Formats: sequence, C-alpha cells, structure tokens
Amino acid sequence: MDTVTAFILGLVQGITEFLPVSSSGHLVLVGEFLKQDSVNALAFAAVLHLASLGAVVIYFRSDIWSIFQVGIRKLSRLPVNEKDLTLLYALLIGTIPAVVVGLSLESIIALYLQVPAVVVVTLLVSSFFFMYAEWRYFVNPPQAQLTVKNGLLIGCFQVLALAPGFSRSGATIAGGMILGLTRVAAARFSFLLSIPVIAGAGLMKLVDLIAISETIAWWPIIVGTITSFVTALFVIHFFMAFLSKHTLWPFIWYKILLAVAVGYVVFIL
Repeated sequence: MDTVTAFILGLVQGITEFLPVSSSGHLVLVGEFLKQDSVNALAFAAVLHLASLGAVVIYFRSDIWSIFQVGIRKLSRLPVNEKDLTLLYALLIGTIPAVVVGLSLESIIALYLQVPAVVVVTLLVSSFFFMYAEWRYFVNPPQAQLTVKNGLLIGCFQVLALAPGFSRSGATIAGGMILGLTRVAAARFSFLLSIPVIAGAGLMKLVDLIAISETIAWWPIIVGTITSFVTALFVIHFFMAFLSKHTLWPFIWYKILLAVAVGYVVFIL
C-alpha cells in the first residue's frame, strides 16, 4: 500500500466512521476501487478505526472521566450520581451483543460480506431503517430517558453494523430514536458505546498486523492513522451540532444514491 492510498483510506474512515453512512462499507468500496491488497485490508481498517476512536476519547473526555469516576466510587461504596451510574451500566450491557455476535461471526464476515454487492444491499436496508426511525420520531416525539434496558436494546441494534454498509453510528442512533431518545442523546450514547467495541476489534487486528509486520510498510499506516484521527475529530464536532437542528434525511438520501450508483456498477456494467 502506498502513502496516497493510505491517506485516502484514512480520510474516508475519518469522515464516515461517525456519520450514519457506514465507514466499513465505504472502505470496502474505496478499497475495491483502489485495488487494495485484501490480505491486509481488514487489519489496516482496524488500525484506522483505532485512530478515529482516539478522536471520540478526546471529544467526549469529560463524559468518559465522569463514567470512570462513578465506576470507582461505586466500587468504593461511595455515593454516586444515579444518571452517570445508569449510563455506565447501559454501556457495559450494551457492549455485550456486538462482542458476542462479532466474535462468533468474524470469519464469515471476513470471507463473505466484504464485497460491494453486500454493501449495496445493506445501504438500502439501513436507509429504510433510518426512515422508520425518523417517522417514529415525528409521530412520537422523544420523551424517554436512557435506561439499562434501552442500553441493551441499542447494543442489539449495534449488531446490525457488523454487515458492511449498515452504519454502526446510524444503527445505534436510529435505535435510540425508536426507543424515545432525542437525536443528540442517542448520538452521545452511540459514540460512547463505540469505544469498547472498536477498541477490542481494533486491538485484535493490530496484533494481526504486527504479526505480519515484516511484510508491510509502516509509513503509509502512520499517514492513514493521523489522517483518520484529525478528520474524525472535526466530523464528530460537526455531526453533534448538525443533529441538534437537523434530521437524518440528508444521510438517508446519500445512502440511497450511493447504493444505486454502486449497484449499477456491480450488477449492470
């Protein structure tokens, strides 16, 4: 992999990871277009995910610090903020579904789902899912508070993102909206929920990458990592501000148009 390819993939990852358009789906499509080596593609993608995850940690550092403190205080049997404690429990239990299903289906996902045809289908399916979430949000304005049960259900929605093309952030944000959370509250929980899942998957793939380190060039990986981190930090700030005033519809139309365009190339040309 050359430096230009790594920069492009880092830019794509940083832009798409936290927008509801599917970073994994875009990496598959861009990797196919750039003829990326499939042997190292998943490991490199995982490193890019770790870089964008670093942006989440920086942006939500105060929330993460509050969660860490409430965990320590709870273990020490000291008084805690109940909302922060609920958030901690919701994150812990919400992480379980994606971890269990992801570990169980990892080989199937790597062998059969990392292809443009699958991305086309999941882009369309996720678009209709987002439409339903926006419709529910319109007819039933958000009134719910985050609960541990909601955290588990949103974690189940996160499992959908194991299929490339079904955005992780989109699945969890739309799931939160269906459960009665505001877009901003659902997005906040979505980003925090991404930390353990992306960290676990990214570190596992990083180990794989190190194991074959003699056959790869590290400079392009460094370039892609820095690009992904910086881009993701700006995108998170933009997206949180966007959701406070706007709907998911621009991303729905984008996914539909992308699915049509890629579908035309894959199935017709």
